[in-house]
Amino acid sequence: MSTEAQEAVRQEQVAHVNPDEQEVAAGREREQLEGWIPEMATEADVREALEKAFDYRGDITITRRDGSKVEGYVFDRHNGRSLGDSYVRVIPSGQQRTKLTVPYAEIAALAFTGRDTAAGKTFEAWVKKYWEKKAAGETNIQIEPEKLD
Repeated sequence: MSTEAQEAVRQEQVAHVNPDEQEVAAGREREQLEGWIPEMATEADVREALEKAFDYRGDITITRRDGSKVEGYVFDRHNGRSLGDSYVRVIPSGQQRTKLTVPYAEIAALAFTGRDTAAGKTFEAWVKKYWEKKAAGETNIQIEPEKLD
């Protein structure tokens, strides 16, 4: 476990290194997508929204062009040349657990309706909590999973 001073030194050491030459490059900042309903006016909008849905760690609601809705977790996607060749794969929430394939061309609307279970769960957040507990005199500090409801 490193201290803040040790982490600062490590950051200085890798500041001049090209990320393409590193074994592990820095991650990207996560967007707050919970509750977002993207505009899906163009093909690029549809592709971008569904790529974000794939990265999202909560349920989304897809409204198909026929009016039917699918709510669940996007676990896979395929980007083809056209919207008709592209699709997302969803594990529906609720009783029906049969994986569904939904072509991009059938999607009329998308909403990020479920709670993002990964929000605020970075290693850095855990380290910060660890040092706060350590400074408060706690011992036997462990990683404990949060209840998901």
